[in-house]
Amino acid sequence: MKRWLFSISCAALLLGGCTAKSEPKQAEPAKSNHAQEPSSERPAEETQTSPLTGLPAKGDIHQRVVGVMINNHPKARPQSGLRAADIVYEVLAEGDITRFLALYQSELPERVGPVRSARDYYIDLSEGYHALYVCHGWSPEAKERLEGGGIDYLNGLFYDGTLFQRVPFRKAPHNSYITFANIEKGAEQNGYAWTDEVAPLSFRADEPSGEKVETVRIAYSHRAYAQVEYKYVPEQKGYYRYSGGEQTIDYDTRKPVVVQNVMIIAARHQVIDSHGRRDIDLASGGKGYLLQGGVMQPIEWKNVDGRLLPYHNGAPIGFVPGKTWINIVPELEIVQWK
Repeated sequence: MKRWLFSISCAALLLGGCTAKSEPKQAEPAKSNHAQEPSSERPAEETQTSPLTGLPAKGDIHQRVVGVMINNHPKARPQSGLRAADIVYEVLAEGDITRFLALYQSELPERVGPVRSARDYYIDLSEGYHALYVCHGWSPEAKERLEGGGIDYLNGLFYDGTLFQRVPFRKAPHNSYITFANIEKGAEQNGYAWTDEVAPLSFRADEPSGEKVETVRIAYSHRAYAQVEYKYVPEQKGYYRYSGGEQTIDYDTRKPVVVQNVMIIAARHQVIDSHGRRDIDLASGGKGYLLQGGVMQPIEWKNVDGRLLPYHNGAPIGFVPGKTWINIVPELEIVQWK
């Protein structure tokens, strides 16, 4: 029997702007002392798994996590590089448009984009993985955080036309892209570590349990472009994703995004200025849903050292090995399923 719970929360139509772009200049962010080069004396491991996917590692398991702010305006779709991300957070910016924080560790695509501006809560999420944070622009709160020191970052405001390139097939502000070769180059220029001891997530070996659910829809507003769907595809052992009724694919490869874990969690949202910028409570925890293997179970979520993780009856739940997308919503009533 189909079960739908649906109550749409309408938000402002227009995406808020970012701080105006300054003249390109050399960035001088403080150098971080967090990450250390891995010891050359580390014993060889017979079987290595990627810390954020739980899958057999294809690259260096000590690759530092890179977090990239990716534009999700309808004019920015389809994006480049999303399907390679180990973890993607989807969160409202201004109005009813979401943005992605894509975290890369197990595989690094050739390029990612369009790159968009920072908000302070995306920085918090990135710091949960000690990621090198990549953005193009910033809100006043994000600017204060990043310029305050202690966070490694690359901002396209200072590298527009050098590390960051404008593509001809899109118009600003939806046309800023960066290659991973240039991210590594920027890290080297600024003295940022490119390797790190990445704390692994917890992965389950058993089969997920819960209510059988084929499709979940999230309505960030009543407008079609702000509605998200995940559909379970058994032969893929994962979920296809759709925005505004169109499948989420990679612009460069034309391959679809496939997700093994979909976590949908509710957090308090509050508009804090005339531009519609938000404060989002990522610390207090709350309720949510976890989709794995075609089933869904209610969960609680907790912030554990900056990482938003699923729990049930106070016990942690492991992820299914693979990719994970986390949708943060103002209220669970905007989620429906069948």
